[in-house]
Amino acid sequence: MAHTTDVIVIGAGFAGLTAARELTAKGRTVRILEARDRIAGRTWVENRLGRNLELGGTWVHWVQPHVWAEMTRYGIGVVAGPEFEKAYWWAGGQHHEGPAEKILELIDEPNRRLLADTRELIPLPYRPLANPAVKGMDQDRLSDRIDALGLPEEQRQLLRAFWSLNFNGRLDAAAYTQALRWCSAASGDWMLMFEACATYKVEGGTVALAEAMLADAGAELELDAVVTTVEQDDDGATVTTADGRTYTAGAVVVTLPLNALDTVEFSPALSAGKQAAAARGQAGRGAKLWIKVGGRWDRFVAFGAEDWPIHFVQSEYFDEDSTTLVAFGADGTAVDVEDTAAVQAVLDRLIPGIEVLEVTGHSWVEDGFSRSTWPMHYTGYLSESLEEMQRPEGRVFLAGSDYANGWGGFIDGAIESGFAAARKVHEALA
Repeated sequence: MAHTTDVIVIGAGFAGLTAARELTAKGRTVRILEARDRIAGRTWVENRLGRNLELGGTWVHWVQPHVWAEMTRYGIGVVAGPEFEKAYWWAGGQHHEGPAEKILELIDEPNRRLLADTRELIPLPYRPLANPAVKGMDQDRLSDRIDALGLPEEQRQLLRAFWSLNFNGRLDAAAYTQALRWCSAASGDWMLMFEACATYKVEGGTVALAEAMLADAGAELELDAVVTTVEQDDDGATVTTADGRTYTAGAVVVTLPLNALDTVEFSPALSAGKQAAAARGQAGRGAKLWIKVGGRWDRFVAFGAEDWPIHFVQSEYFDEDSTTLVAFGADGTAVDVEDTAAVQAVLDRLIPGIEVLEVTGHSWVEDGFSRSTWPMHYTGYLSESLEEMQRPEGRVFLAGSDYANGWGGFIDGAIESGFAAARKVHEALA
């Protein structure tokens, strides 16, 4: 078989861009096939509501070593979010408000107890299974761990809403070990973890970093290339797209999200373990919205009930006569990201007197190329699936934040996984 390139990378998100750049740096020829009409995967900057808004993944932090190194490499800084002054929250069937510090006070001690054993259980965040005890608790549900704390009802509800926000999904099967992994990566400090989640944005947007990496990669890029099949044998691999194009290579890096892995037919089929993990998917199936409201509001943060269509809102941008908010909900099918009236109905219960002017967003759950937001795992994934997802299948190698050891769920995890895949591919081809 005559290979058109050494390696085909499926997907131009941060995992794919990292793998492509590292492989070309080692002298390999690489072609990237991207199903969308743009790069950057589940990050996406677009002008909406009069601003360039991040519709997908956004936040970065210096405790995330891979993304920070990339930003340093390309001379890209960060933009800090607002420091909050006021808080609104819903608990015990009623509305509350107070200084922003009150929210942290209510969830600080419970979070410390919930995550007290983090450093002992996962002392090395990039080796999450180094301590055998972690496997023994991988079936533990985060919701059960929260309820077992015996908190007053207001704190219990607020803590559940906080973790439903982190998972961007429902807590009924969310893994306690996933919470431990995040906290471990933040040196066991839940407040540092929370700062890493939602404080610093990439200067120029995530697309600035993605474009810098692509320019450095020297790989061929084809957009609107929807891959349907990946076939391999002793001679090489063949990738076919929906419009009938075929490409051959010595290896294929597949960066499809876990929830979308079954959109490609593999021959031979992926292992039973990989298929089972893909069929179950992951918990990050929520919504992210941007909301423009009338008036210049205080810098506030707000938590609704965990089962509301929108359960978290924070002010991000301030103009003379309007404020732009970012919001999240646990169920991507429960809220229309462009339904102004529905958003108004939710915010009326949480923030008295607020007037919704416009709403926008992208339904990542209904997007066939992602079927999910950021990857947050169900019980059992860490012990039963992670190592299997990282194991190559002949000439096929998986990469992506879904398969990362450390900051799974972040851009950092995607870059980490891209590095690992590139190393394995180069060694295999050698």
